Amino acid sequence: MTSVDTARLNPGVAKVESSSPEADANIYGDGTYLKNNPGWHQEDSAWKTSLVLEMLQRHKMQPASVAEIGCGAGAILCELIRKLPGANGVGYEVSPQAYAICSRKAGGRLDFRLRDLLGTDDFFDLVMAMDVFEHVEDYIGFLRKLRKHGKAHIFHIPLDMSALNVLRGTPLRKVREEVGHLHYFSKDTALRTLETAGYTVQDWFYGRAMLNGLEARKRLRARIAYLPRRIALALNEDLAVRVLGGCSLLALCR
Repeated sequence: MTSVDTARLNPGVAKVESSSPEADANIYGDGTYLKNNPGWHQEDSAWKTSLVLEMLQRHKMQPASVAEIGCGAGAILCELIRKLPGANGVGYEVSPQAYAICSRKAGGRLDFRLRDLLGTDDFFDLVMAMDVFEHVEDYIGFLRKLRKHGKAHIFHIPLDMSALNVLRGTPLRKVREEVGHLHYFSKDTALRTLETAGYTVQDWFYGRAMLNGLEARKRLRARIAYLPRRIALALNEDLAVRVLGGCSLLALCR
């Protein structure tokens, strides 16, 4: 959701032009993604914001400027800036449909731009990429370019790759078809990817979506799996995530 260098335009007339593979797919500009995800995942935003705040508190970080690349509906950044007195936030989005949603939240210390952060010289205390690079074909190149835009980076990464998902097959197909994931990560491959791109991973922890009820409320199969996953996570977190899935990863990088 993050590879076009275009000015901040009226979303009704914006023309997205890019040579990036993920923009060429055009599901983020032609209305396909919005049709499949009409809320643009705003229902998960409060929980994801709480993960970011937890990471900032763990490291006593008080960024004065925050950017979010591929900000989608903008709800995460909006909620975060409310909780960070004195901080300014800028959301970058290349989808006209998403921009039409997030731009309504602009005002005060919060701004949104129909533009690719990578096509600018902008620099921030903190850059967030929340569920972004799994959508980008050249994700290593994307991450390397992103490094120069922030002192610190926070990544939220879906962990689609689990033994259960591989055995079933259907979940991996669904995240590609419904939410456009081109790459599937486990905890180990996600962290190694960040290191390969030149980041130093300072801290990480699992986002337990299943224990917060986000997945459990979505479909019957997830509700049935809720209790076994909860027990498994309590016994051996790493093993449970590798085998059963149901978690994401939040990483703080320098």
